[in-house]
Amino acid sequence: MLSVSSPAHRRLLAGLSLLLARFYCCSAAVPNIAAYFGTKTRYEEVNPLLLRDVLAVNASALKPPPTEGCSPVHLTAVVRHGSRYPTVKNIRRINRLSELVRTEAVRAPGGWLLDLQNRWESWYTEDMDGQLVAKGREELQQLARRLASLFPSLLSEDNVRKRMVSFVSSSKHRCVSSVEAFQEGLQQHWGHGDEAPDYSHRLDDELMRFFERCRGYVEGVENNRTALLEVEKFKHGEQMDAVRRKIAETLGLPFHRLTPDLLEAAFFLCSYELSIKSVHSPWCFLFNENDAKVLEYKSDLKQYWKRSYGHAISSLSSCPLFHHVFRTLDKAGRPRRSTEAAPEPASILVGHAETLLPLLSLLGLFKDKTPPTAINYQSQHGRTFQTSRIVPYAANLLLVLYDCQRGPRLQMLLNETPLRFPGLPEDAPLYRDVRAAYRHLLDGCDFHAECEGRTGGRGPSTEL
Repeated sequence: MLSVSSPAHRRLLAGLSLLLARFYCCSAAVPNIAAYFGTKTRYEEVNPLLLRDVLAVNASALKPPPTEGCSPVHLTAVVRHGSRYPTVKNIRRINRLSELVRTEAVRAPGGWLLDLQNRWESWYTEDMDGQLVAKGREELQQLARRLASLFPSLLSEDNVRKRMVSFVSSSKHRCVSSVEAFQEGLQQHWGHGDEAPDYSHRLDDELMRFFERCRGYVEGVENNRTALLEVEKFKHGEQMDAVRRKIAETLGLPFHRLTPDLLEAAFFLCSYELSIKSVHSPWCFLFNENDAKVLEYKSDLKQYWKRSYGHAISSLSSCPLFHHVFRTLDKAGRPRRSTEAAPEPASILVGHAETLLPLLSLLGLFKDKTPPTAINYQSQHGRTFQTSRIVPYAANLLLVLYDCQRGPRLQMLLNETPLRFPGLPEDAPLYRDVRAAYRHLLDGCDFHAECEGRTGGRGPSTEL
């Protein structure tokens, strides 16, 4: 192995730096690792149509049976907040990494690596702490405009002004800003973009941050050191060590100084600069696609064992949201007497990746035959549980209820792409068949029984 200070190593760096510096200065291309950032992935990476037109509407995604005269009568959208700044924990890691590279790295001979060492300065401050950025606001505005185009009778100006559409948000500022941005997008769609919106939303952490109140989850997973054992083993395993060694040598740092957390900070710096500033950062040049896949897998392991199928309580903690969604659909789908108030045409629920992942898992989605572990990375390349594709920024689970000749039908879409309910062969099955498929949860899934009551203790971290 070449010494980090050897002449041969310096010549290698000089050639690499010169080559990549030309690319960096002359191209605004998206980094080839942009689709591997896990929960920090941009929405357009999973919906490439938006790279050409941010308001592109895929009407063919709506798939009720064409012979049944179906019309949409209700939309429930569970939406993740848009792109955001790093949280304090990651800002501190970024600043430690920046200081380490600036003070301890062997000086590069030139090019992007020298820029990274000498000219790049961390501009992240702790008061940013996970707040929504301008791009995140645009993501929610654009999503609202696309949904209003797809469902003009549901997300109509009249329905919203009459408070028939409900807007619910987590209390976290990035979610509140996102639900406001969604309402701004509706205003823009109706041609009132220059008017100040009449914001209307309800904060409900019991619904959107259910995990904080589930004692079984907090004690059994969040505060349990052994719950994420697979993550810890992979973090210090062969694949991660290989990437660490390579990046440490490129930066001119001793291997032991670039910890797994600082390696991940460098990787996510590429993500943050791209999602916040639309910049192809010099940090991106440190990683190739194979490196990115290893770091994505580490993130997926964490989400699987912390928020998904790794522990049953993680998905069961979402019972309140599950029941809320089906109660809303029940009201919208049942026959109504002339004296009864009309059901709400749409329900917009804004939360976090850790809101969506447990609910998707409870619904039985993205469950691979073999769970991801610390030792089966090589066999997991075809896994469906890939958080970069499932819960990027502005991720959304859409449930569309149709009134059809044979009865109500329900279609599910994830990130505006059709997704079938497990075990049901149609894109928009009869609603009664969907309820039958989830009968065990509708008749059970009791939050208090599963979680053993509420807890006043510390809730989960808020890094997603």
